[in-house]
Amino acid sequence: MKGVGDGKRICEEFSNGYYGVCAVGGMLSAGTTHVAITPLDVLKVNMQVYPIKYQSISTSFTTLLREQGPSAFWRGWAGKFFGYGMQGACRFGLYEYFNKVYSNVLVDQNKGLIFLLSSMSAEVIANVALCPFEAIKVRVQAQPHYAKGLADGFPKLYMSEGLRGLFRGLIPLWGRNLPFSVVMFSTFEHSVDFLYRKVMQMKKEDCTKAQQLGVTCLAGYAAGSVGSIVSNPADNIVASLNNKKANSLKQAVKRIGFVNLFTRSLPIRIMLVGPVVTLQWFFYDTIKVLNGF
Repeated sequence: MKGVGDGKRICEEFSNGYYGVCAVGGMLSAGTTHVAITPLDVLKVNMQVYPIKYQSISTSFTTLLREQGPSAFWRGWAGKFFGYGMQGACRFGLYEYFNKVYSNVLVDQNKGLIFLLSSMSAEVIANVALCPFEAIKVRVQAQPHYAKGLADGFPKLYMSEGLRGLFRGLIPLWGRNLPFSVVMFSTFEHSVDFLYRKVMQMKKEDCTKAQQLGVTCLAGYAAGSVGSIVSNPADNIVASLNNKKANSLKQAVKRIGFVNLFTRSLPIRIMLVGPVVTLQWFFYDTIKVLNGF
């Protein structure tokens, strides 16, 4: 994967140490950026779960502030930090690993196929790690009296619903994040290649670190925005199932409505995901550079 510069390497590329750096970079970049946008995530979840009450970003903000106070906007931050941190570690670390594996096995295949297989393989595992945290986060954000956060929400959910409750949203989560991850990594890789060839018209190695960082950020924003559009239907279903607005995938789709699956909360998701993915790539590349990659 393309970085923003070179330095003294602490270990060999594609060694266990390298994958460890990638995992730590993914964990820190994903966990911190997701915590930073917790207030917007709270608005998004409530707009998905209570669409009649919360019809727009501005009215949702004023209503939540008036009824629940400023603290409401930081509800679920721990679930986001640890859940998306775990997901980021698996998503980025395993993507690098599978990318190398498939590149060695599928030597003569198109790079697009390798990007697809690598991102899908990593994301399947990443979402298993995320799912319990996401289940608690969504409940805490949309149900003020359910729990204060991860510490009391986790045992409460496990005691009442067991492992089934913790992993209830796994299939819709795969439905949301598998397309998102495939589109994100593929769009990022192809955008980087396009920007260097057509816009910069020079090799990455010949660009300054500032130019390389600019390419990373532009490609990251494109990847996040396109990915959020593709994954929006499943995101609405995850919120509905985890807050018991529906008992099955079929019922969730029926209650939300086909058109609403694609349009409900989409503007705020683009506001959320585009900058978040941009920052993730920025921090991820920076961590790799600081470690010599």
